[in-house]
Amino acid sequence: MKRKTTSDSAPASPVATRKTAQSAVTKEDVARAAGVSHITVSRVINTPDKVAPETRAKVQSFIASMGYIPNLLAGGLASKRTRIIAAIVPTISHSIFAETVRGLSEQLSAQGYQLLLGQSNYSEDAETALVEAFIGRRVDGLVLTGVQHTERTRQRLKTANIPVVETWDLTPEPIDMLAGFSNHGAGRAMGDYLQQRGYRRMAFVGGEDPRGQSRFSGMRDALLAHALEAPLYLTVPFGSFLSAGREAITMILEQHAEVDAVFFSNDVIAAGAVLECQRRHIQVPQRIALAGFANLDIAPEVHPALTTVQISSLQIGQTAAQMLLARLAGEGVDDPVCDLGFSVVPRASA
Repeated sequence: MKRKTTSDSAPASPVATRKTAQSAVTKEDVARAAGVSHITVSRVINTPDKVAPETRAKVQSFIASMGYIPNLLAGGLASKRTRIIAAIVPTISHSIFAETVRGLSEQLSAQGYQLLLGQSNYSEDAETALVEAFIGRRVDGLVLTGVQHTERTRQRLKTANIPVVETWDLTPEPIDMLAGFSNHGAGRAMGDYLQQRGYRRMAFVGGEDPRGQSRFSGMRDALLAHALEAPLYLTVPFGSFLSAGREAITMILEQHAEVDAVFFSNDVIAAGAVLECQRRHIQVPQRIALAGFANLDIAPEVHPALTTVQISSLQIGQTAAQMLLARLAGEGVDDPVCDLGFSVVPRASA
């Protein structure tokens, strides 16, 4: 087969070829190449669900082949929107908040918004710094983890005039909107469950963050209501992993032999305790019952499978995104406080 030379080929279209850095590809170039209006190109970029799939695919193909990069700043200046939403989570080092972030990202990207993520490391002061940085970058909305914030954060958000959604907790007076569940209620439900199973001397293992403390106080209230002793409270570092669970159960077994059930503030720490009990040939739940929180993927995989509290982590992110998008579209939100609830998942460990 004869190989074509340059002289055999038709001259390349100046529109369809990638431009040099001195002559950047524009939205109008893409529109001409795709045979659509520049408004259609804008819709493909900003609100792709409003464009017919065939047209959207064609425009996206030309955007990719021509190397077009939208000027988001210019669009933001024209519309007073950056199409960026910021979210602040305590940590990205383990999976407990990952599903919430995924729910946010999927809902926002479907409407042409990008998610900007910040990590506070469980510090309210660090959260304040991130809030100020994100507001300075003119994000269109903010998602926060928890309902405990510095007064400076609250003031900055009140004057920023952007929609805000708090998550992973409940309060009757949110800054703006809220999608979460009652950590106190979840702790109380687990305390009720464990006492119903016949356990009488219990411990709680978790961090000193407000949500962990709420779970402990809920468990304590449940036990006191049944005339049992308040649970022992062992603190572990923020963002703890399997090793923290191993260390906590070791301390309990060696220094608090009377404890017959332990509620851990998340499944990862609880799984570490299960593994340590296996290593020591300690029977769970016959010698000591173990329970976790969040129903992460690891919970049913350890042996024995972990009793835990199921929360709607993915739905929290999806709901927060839907609230923001409704407000940004000029629509009202029926209920600014959305309680997504929880449930105890009984398994073999307790």
